[in-house]
Amino acid sequence: MKFKKVCKVLLNIFFWGFVVAIATVAALVLIYGNDLPDYKKLATYAPPVATRLYASDGSLLIEYAEERRVFIDYDDMPQQLVNAFIAAEDQNFWTHPGIDVQGILRAVVNNTARMFGVNAPLSGASTITQQVAKNFFLSSERTIARKIKEAILALRLERSFSKEHILTLYLNQIFLGARAYGVGSAALMYFNKPVSELSLAECAFLASLPKAPNNRNRAIERRNYVLRRMVEEGFITQNQADVAAAEELNINSGFTAQMQDEFQYFAEDVRRQLLNSLGREVLYNQGLYIKTTIVPELQIAATNALAKELDAFNQNCDDKLQGAIIAMNPHTGRILAMVGGRSFKESSFNRATQAYRQIGSTIKPFVYLAALERGWSPQKMILDAPIVGWREDDTLWKPENYDKKFLGDVPLRLSLETSRNVPTVRLVEQIGTQNAIEVAQRFGVYPQFMPNMNLSMALGSGETTLEKLVLGYSAFVNGGHAIKPKLVDYIEDRYGRVLDGQPVEIIDWQDGMQPVQMDNQNSVLSDSQSLYQMVSILQGAVERGTGKQARVAGHTIAGKTGTTNDVKDVWFVGFTKDLIAGVYLGFDTPKPLGKGAGSHMAARVFADFMKEALKNEKNQPFPVPNGLTFMRVNRRSGAAAIDDPDGIIIQEVFKAGQKPNPAPQVKQIESKTVVGGVF
Repeated sequence: MKFKKVCKVLLNIFFWGFVVAIATVAALVLIYGNDLPDYKKLATYAPPVATRLYASDGSLLIEYAEERRVFIDYDDMPQQLVNAFIAAEDQNFWTHPGIDVQGILRAVVNNTARMFGVNAPLSGASTITQQVAKNFFLSSERTIARKIKEAILALRLERSFSKEHILTLYLNQIFLGARAYGVGSAALMYFNKPVSELSLAECAFLASLPKAPNNRNRAIERRNYVLRRMVEEGFITQNQADVAAAEELNINSGFTAQMQDEFQYFAEDVRRQLLNSLGREVLYNQGLYIKTTIVPELQIAATNALAKELDAFNQNCDDKLQGAIIAMNPHTGRILAMVGGRSFKESSFNRATQAYRQIGSTIKPFVYLAALERGWSPQKMILDAPIVGWREDDTLWKPENYDKKFLGDVPLRLSLETSRNVPTVRLVEQIGTQNAIEVAQRFGVYPQFMPNMNLSMALGSGETTLEKLVLGYSAFVNGGHAIKPKLVDYIEDRYGRVLDGQPVEIIDWQDGMQPVQMDNQNSVLSDSQSLYQMVSILQGAVERGTGKQARVAGHTIAGKTGTTNDVKDVWFVGFTKDLIAGVYLGFDTPKPLGKGAGSHMAARVFADFMKEALKNEKNQPFPVPNGLTFMRVNRRSGAAAIDDPDGIIIQEVFKAGQKPNPAPQVKQIESKTVVGGVF
């Protein structure tokens, strides 16, 4: 009778305890369950994914991300990787409803025992599903309210999604150290391989990270713990565990796209451009595929060519000479190589696109083009003699040639090929300063609005960037079309859709192709005949003028040197039919480069680059427009070769109505040195 009473009391306690528990759970659900986040959006989970930048050949340059993440579908997860995380984090995952009652009881017993000094393992009771609820929707604060919300969300997640979907969420979202989120990114981060190539030991290591993601000192110990748990759960045999435990963990110091230093100036320009046009959220978190224009072989060639010249100059200098080189397709504006300085690690300032410097004699082709457009023949004579008392406003000019000599009357071609200053001053005087500068403005080298359009600007005292200068020169060879620099061919979103929704046509320039024909011929910057005459003169500058250091055997090259006052900056811009490159050298704080320095240094960089860029290319002459006539003339007098056969004979190109000069009555004086006098 007494036993029955005890049983009845126990049953009553159990019953009412059960009722109280149910009521408590119901109350908690009522209190905490109404304002929980909308978990159903996880049905179409699209995590932030790193944007990746690729070269034109498809090789990876760099990735942009606030969180390193690579999304992996459940079907692409190695089974041993899944098993490792279940063994380490939630052994009853496949059977519990979202919360693990057995795990909760075990944690209570173990943690209570530890309070009384018993050596029991410290246990947690959060299931993988609860961790998903916390990671996606809740904070990490240690409060009862948060744990209740976490449990309610976990139960709802289990009712709404499959176990596989929950594991997919978990394994792609969990933080595994060093900015790596998810197993896909962690596999690259720690082992530089995709998850499909992970060994058992590496799977176990990744599964050990959630408990202490930033502590690698106990990596071996934690990995071996996961292996023991996998044996206990029957996922692997003891022999497999022993083999994996003996495997050396070759952990990377940290994965990044292993972009070499030479690509970083270009990549940074792309990043700045896209950050401005797309915004930070899209660029860093939307998993974009960015196909750029850079050609790795040309980029490396440009880097090596610039470094060779800078290293040779800097070996005995305290202040280090800087420089830049940029190469592009003159028809499309696609940038094929860009180097913005000696080292991106030392300075991220891009001297190809950000440095505004005086351009010296590289302005002269635009000035001389103004004369050609006005009907001047390449053999029109200009006086190269001392200028006395030249005054502009309050400025007294003393124009001199670099060699301190004067040649008397010289053809326009010879003056530009040898970059003579005094004839250039007289040319500007005849066509007008504003007209001379206007061509540089029209070609995008100088800005459209300039407050001081004076003689010095026409002689190269104006400032611009190497990129703008190269774009201006591109119009000489592309038919007179203004082009914009292009760093990116196209961008795809994470689903493979072109970002603007339209297919992008990428022009792969082939041998024999002609310059792009524009529908609106009014947009052409200059007439084709004048442009070809300029190209011919610039070809002469390389073959026999100041640009001889830029010659590349077996290839038709045109270009122009440039040197500013006191040799503070030196330049060279040159081109073939389908490739143009510009080089700049100078100190970041302008000062003379010193004795022996000059534009030949920039021309050497150009030549070294072009030798590599053109080594597998056949020579292509510049295309000749209709209506021009070629005649052999004496280079010094401009007379027909038949009338003045002595000296250097060249092929000259004439427009309709133009012809060689009359035969000279008196032999030209080759040169004379001016002593004293006012210039």
